Amino acid sequence: MTRLAKALVGEGPAMALSSISSSRIASAIALVVSTSGTTSSAKEVGLSTEAILTSAKATNNYLGAAPGQIWSLLLPLTHIAGVNVLVRSLELGTTPLDLRKHEGKYPHADFTAVVPTQLFRALNGDNELLEHLKSAKSVLVGGAAVDTQLREQANIAGIKVIESYGMTETCGGCVYDGNPLPGTKILISDSDLIRISTGSLATTYLNDPQGWDHLVEDGYFQTSDTGEFHDGKLIVTGRSDDVIITGGENISLSAVEKVIRDVFTGVECAAFAVNDSQWGQSLHLAIAGSVQPDQLAINESLSSQISKAAKVKRFIIVDKLPRTSLDKIDRQKLVEIALGDTR
Repeated sequence: MTRLAKALVGEGPAMALSSISSSRIASAIALVVSTSGTTSSAKEVGLSTEAILTSAKATNNYLGAAPGQIWSLLLPLTHIAGVNVLVRSLELGTTPLDLRKHEGKYPHADFTAVVPTQLFRALNGDNELLEHLKSAKSVLVGGAAVDTQLREQANIAGIKVIESYGMTETCGGCVYDGNPLPGTKILISDSDLIRISTGSLATTYLNDPQGWDHLVEDGYFQTSDTGEFHDGKLIVTGRSDDVIITGGENISLSAVEKVIRDVFTGVECAAFAVNDSQWGQSLHLAIAGSVQPDQLAINESLSSQISKAAKVKRFIIVDKLPRTSLDKIDRQKLVEIALGDTR
């Protein structure tokens, strides 16, 4: 906390809480955060003091957080979501409760942030965490989309969930429950891609400045997410970079997963692609958990609801789906599992 505070006021070097390649950076950058990189190489995101504090103040204001109130830290500090808990606490003049390795009964906190997997665990057996989340005034849930059933279950349990949307490049969440925070503007491009203008926007990719410049136009950052507005709220519908070309047709991996979840209740799955000389990219499906639907029925559903090209060429059974520390499906790891034919 002390080092972070010094970095933010320019009295100490910039901070990086994970391994990065850069050793010297522009003085305007106070924090460097490496992206998780589930489908490509990680980017080293440079964040200014202004962006970091803008994000923290906007979140605290949105939640109605007052000086002296307490955040709990349940997320890794190698990602922006964890660092944000520290900065929000600095703004409130408090120190967060470090509960990353906590066991037993949790102390009370006014606010906290989790990923969907932690919310799922709280609602399915982790009673200590459940009570901690229920007692909080608000619980930010981000890092991945929150399943509708999971959110309904949380609401019934009395957890005050706020779904957060953002990324490292926007200093974390800048849209809460579909509502852009003050100072954040959202545009949807002709190709349905979400573009974001915000006071918490990063400065550059330290290891790919040209790539950054390519993504920023007129102050708007071009995301890889697709979305739409419904009743004035932003709905994230998928990712453009999860589209594969198989048999000459474009197929969305998230669309494949959605069809399977909608048709086969309780199935836990992840779609991914492996390069293939015949198909270009071969659609694969990993299935975990106790629900194992009929594979022929899966392909019949995909064929009727998406396309005949949306046929799973290979199913693999895993003990659990590999995920990054922020709960995103690690598709690259699934490719490695498929090619290595190992668990």
